[in-house]
Amino acid sequence: MNSFIEKVKNIGPGALVAAAFIGPGTVTTCTISGASYGYVLLWAMAFSIIATIILQEMSMRLGIVAREGLGEALRNQFENPIAKGISIFLVVAAIGIGCAAYETGNILGGAMGLSTLSGISANIWGPIMAIIAFFLLWSGNYKLIEKVLIGLVIVMSFAFILTAIIIRPDLAAILKGIFIPRIPEGAGITIAVALIGTTVVPYNLFLHASAVQEKWNKAEDLPTARFDTIFSIILGGIISMAIIVTASAAFYGTSTEIKNAGQMAIQLEPLLGSWAKWFFAIGLFSAGFSSAVTAPLAGAFATAGALGWERNLRAKNFRAVWIIIVLAGLIGSSLGYSPVQVIIFAQAANGILLPISAIYLVWVMNNKERLGRYINSGLSNLLGALVIFVTIILGARSLLSVISKLSG
Repeated sequence: MNSFIEKVKNIGPGALVAAAFIGPGTVTTCTISGASYGYVLLWAMAFSIIATIILQEMSMRLGIVAREGLGEALRNQFENPIAKGISIFLVVAAIGIGCAAYETGNILGGAMGLSTLSGISANIWGPIMAIIAFFLLWSGNYKLIEKVLIGLVIVMSFAFILTAIIIRPDLAAILKGIFIPRIPEGAGITIAVALIGTTVVPYNLFLHASAVQEKWNKAEDLPTARFDTIFSIILGGIISMAIIVTASAAFYGTSTEIKNAGQMAIQLEPLLGSWAKWFFAIGLFSAGFSSAVTAPLAGAFATAGALGWERNLRAKNFRAVWIIIVLAGLIGSSLGYSPVQVIIFAQAANGILLPISAIYLVWVMNNKERLGRYINSGLSNLLGALVIFVTIILGARSLLSVISKLSG
């Protein structure tokens, strides 16, 4: 028991991964899933947790054993200048632009939580959040950033899980939703794909491989780092499931139409009292702010690694990348626009990069010169191939959705 507590106290980079994938998009998708289909799609979230663990464990191993981020590993993997150039372009373009696009949604999503509690417009709270994120990143203090994000994950845990407990859900129905996969009619397949897509995040592969190097520096640390990865991702998955459960118990089968998580925070009040609204709104703020910090950080790690720049939080080039991403979010959040169109663009980047990143990662993890005896096992490759297959379907579905929306 004491050993487990010590491991929990040592949680770090894994919490950054959880903080990154539980953003406003995840909260909104989980909310709509529960409100529209009850507990039926919990299996999709369970699958996405397993897929995320498989990929992030590889990313963690790469960072600790090879002392490289995924961007660096890709740059060093290819001798052919054309292949190297294409891989660098894809990383810089898709990760950099994708993170910048999502930043507006992250900031406005967190601001929506503050707006729900204060009555002040999210377009006012948004720039304030962006400025706070800027100064936190400008500190260049990785340990401080890590502690803040761990704190936000803890806040999210209490906020969303307690809200789900207050609802008093049907445990048998929850277990059925987790272990018996079903796809409901209508937009069920779209929501299932969206649940996986908001959890298996490509930029987390770049963020994690770099972040673990700030905390661990030798192969003997792998068991501790593996616990950090698995525990944090499972906790993040439980938070996401709690949101689905809350939305399901509160709204499934009613005529209430839930379009976003901010609306859910407000509409929980008459049903459950003011405390539920506070819990959910605070959780939404934590989700938005944590992702508003991790997205620029991931973009900077990926770009710096791919271009061969110094991966130091205080380095000029590194700072320049995340400053551009934060500024994009600040400007987007202050213009009064809905983040929907920006997120549609980000989905296109995500749809392209997710399967490519997964393929690159599995490829790199079979490089014996780089990893020695810590290369992927046959089982790891098999599981990785399965996840890649799903991400290809996910990427194709995402791109088709974007094309459909843009043509419409």
